[in-house]
Amino acid sequence: MALPEKYSQTILDKLSSLLNDRVSTNPSVRDTHGKDESWHHPHRPDVVVFPKTTEEVSEIVKICSEFEIPVIAYGTGTSLEGNVIPHNGGIVVDLMHMDQVLRVNAEDLDCTVQARVTRKQLNEFIRDQGLFFPIDPGADASLGGMAATRASGTNAVRYGTMRENVLALTVVLADGRIIRTSRRARKSAAGYDLTRLFVGSEGTLGIITEVTLKLYGIPEAMAAAVCSFDSLEGAIDTVIQTIQLGVPIARIELLDDVQMGAVNAFSKLDYPVKDTLFLEFHGSEAGVQEQAETVQAIAAENSGGEFKWATKPEDRNKLWAARHDVTYATKALRPGAEVWATDVCVPISRLAECILETKKDLADSFLIAPLVGHAGDGNFHLGFVIKREEEHELKEAERLNDRLVMRAIAMDGTCTGEHGIGLGKMKFLTAEHGEAVSVMRSIKKALDPKNIMNPGKIFTI
Repeated sequence: MALPEKYSQTILDKLSSLLNDRVSTNPSVRDTHGKDESWHHPHRPDVVVFPKTTEEVSEIVKICSEFEIPVIAYGTGTSLEGNVIPHNGGIVVDLMHMDQVLRVNAEDLDCTVQARVTRKQLNEFIRDQGLFFPIDPGADASLGGMAATRASGTNAVRYGTMRENVLALTVVLADGRIIRTSRRARKSAAGYDLTRLFVGSEGTLGIITEVTLKLYGIPEAMAAAVCSFDSLEGAIDTVIQTIQLGVPIARIELLDDVQMGAVNAFSKLDYPVKDTLFLEFHGSEAGVQEQAETVQAIAAENSGGEFKWATKPEDRNKLWAARHDVTYATKALRPGAEVWATDVCVPISRLAECILETKKDLADSFLIAPLVGHAGDGNFHLGFVIKREEEHELKEAERLNDRLVMRAIAMDGTCTGEHGIGLGKMKFLTAEHGEAVSVMRSIKKALDPKNIMNPGKIFTI
């Protein structure tokens, strides 16, 4: 038990006095909050609480600080590296009641939301104003969680990641103080950039309760297309040349032949089982046509087939739903198995080399591991299909993952483009950042001297 036994009833009494019936020690509730969507082993928290306001979060954290209890923020539980698993027990702060869009400043193209608002919820709220929020990690994740993990997704090649699209945060610190990291201005030179410090901190420095985000006008025209290739090299070269030519493509996703077979079966599609690009173009009617013609010409020079277009909203939605369901499609390849998802990101000029070497490793292995990637920014994923109880499969997945990550780092890339470190990538952080990790630890100790904020994630103290 992470709750000090001597004080456990005192702690529960304090929480109940603050939150009334929004405190749970029910085993099933605790089990739900002891896992995410990763392959990592779940771990029950001791208590789950459900605040409604930033002030309530602050009071919860003050209690945790007083008794030195781990405190873990929880959004939708869709993280992929064990980021929210309370492996030291403690108190999970479920932000499910903090789900309001607080204000939309349409003229300034920004909005402020509570942390548990999801990207789909926000886009439904602002659609009538001709606006949208483009960061799309696949899962309908909470925007606070997306900020905490520095998420990105399929649109990042054009619109950037959460790092570029978060203007300000409201954060509860480890001692219960409430801070706002910035104003709404699009640029500032006033002091340290605390917003960027908390974006990607995975709840280890504080709990994000409100997020101010950039918004964008809904494009006049959108068109999606699918293009199959005779070789993986041709598909990757098409991506690289498209980016190097400066084509402002919105999405350019790579699915290898294994992944396409899985997607066809799961989503009931009939695309060729070949290495394939899913593409989307945004802009004016003329701009979309020009972009499409340019990319078609590039693809044709790289063994690409004809473009299969999806211009109607329902057809585009079906296409991207299939892309976002790749985890479920991968899992369906082997009933009863799990998917160990991993990702890396490399400079675009090294993408072909990194993917082709990775595919050689997979060809020599007995594991199934489809490849899919946000190839336009050098980010790709593998999904190892494993059975947790089979020790040799876990070891093989770990071996392949280690080779993949160290290969990416050797190419001046990163061990994770968007999943975060969590539990799963901790051992690679020093290889990537060297002495800079000691600076990260110093920041952690300064802001969280009792090490109660999501302890044991990113690095150990």
